[in-house]
Amino acid sequence: MDFGLTEEQRMLVDTVRAFVDAELVPYENEVEKTDEVRPALIQQIHARAQATGLYAANMPEDLGGGGLDHVAFTLMERELGRTSFALQYAVHRPSNILRACNEEQKERYLLPTIRGERVECLGITEPNAGSDVKSMATRAVQEGDDFVITGTKHFISYADVADYIILFAASGVEDTPRGPKKLITSFLIDKDTPGLTVTKGSRSVSHRGFHHCELAFDKARVHKRQVLGEVHKGFDVANTWLGATRLTVAAQCVGRAQRALDMATQWAATRKQFGQAIGKFQGTSFKLSDMATEIECANLIVMQTAWKTEQGTAQDQDYAMAKLFATEMLARVTDNAVQIFGGMGLMEETGVERLWRDARVERIWDGTSEIQRHIISRALLRPLES
Repeated sequence: MDFGLTEEQRMLVDTVRAFVDAELVPYENEVEKTDEVRPALIQQIHARAQATGLYAANMPEDLGGGGLDHVAFTLMERELGRTSFALQYAVHRPSNILRACNEEQKERYLLPTIRGERVECLGITEPNAGSDVKSMATRAVQEGDDFVITGTKHFISYADVADYIILFAASGVEDTPRGPKKLITSFLIDKDTPGLTVTKGSRSVSHRGFHHCELAFDKARVHKRQVLGEVHKGFDVANTWLGATRLTVAAQCVGRAQRALDMATQWAATRKQFGQAIGKFQGTSFKLSDMATEIECANLIVMQTAWKTEQGTAQDQDYAMAKLFATEMLARVTDNAVQIFGGMGLMEETGVERLWRDARVERIWDGTSEIQRHIISRALLRPLES
């Protein structure tokens, strides 16, 4: 089994890493202090990412995207994960769910998004429907050729910057042997739609500059042309196109953990106590060894899952395992990095505390660690159930 990278893959890694170091890392402190990515800076990153061929790299070449396969794209995400999430997000990779657009929607939404003319966000989570997506209360009621949408979404990332929303709403009910089940429809909704209000949500300790917003729909009316996929088939659309997003989270965690290890190793090699570098003490050197080993393990499971995705053999539990292990690995690695830095690890100027704070959200969004364990255990037990 060959785990080595091809020459083309190595070139991609080098290109993305150089881009991150030159175009994104210099602005990290600004974003941390202001909790904003300036619109002019977003446009600058867009332009330079497009010039480098990194913008919309996950989209097919025949649509104007970069056409990266799943392995190459995962390598790209791993390298982008080394820097501030708010900055790397401006190297936009449109949501794969937009691949479900029909021809008219491609012209209005997908192609302008690939060209960098429009930006989307995903509207799923609600105050009382986080992990339990099927309990969402936002309603879409059909009236003739329109749908009237009422309800609230929260923790909607990037809605303050986005031009339109990929929204999921309850559109009906069906009877099943287990009782009534909500039917979900997905929509493409422009942010200037009457009846839609977007407000910035609470400030988060993780990923400053990448804001989470509240969406309030007060009888917002949209035409049936804006249904993404088929009416009542929103989960089919999501399951078809959103499966690998957990792999993206896992890959970015590997990149961020590697940066934390690099910073901790440099500190351990140069910081002296009791007449020698602290890296020579077992209390520090063993931490570094454990960090390096865990990162290597996470990288292997991430890349194996990317390979399975490319082969068409990846299952839900593969994505769950990758996200579970990589996100929890990142928590341990960043915590150890802070410990190695000691008191300086909590000071903003070192940058380690940012990695530590940013690590916390990864075990929550895109499915909590508990949800990932549920998916894995379900896959283990289901074949044995009578």
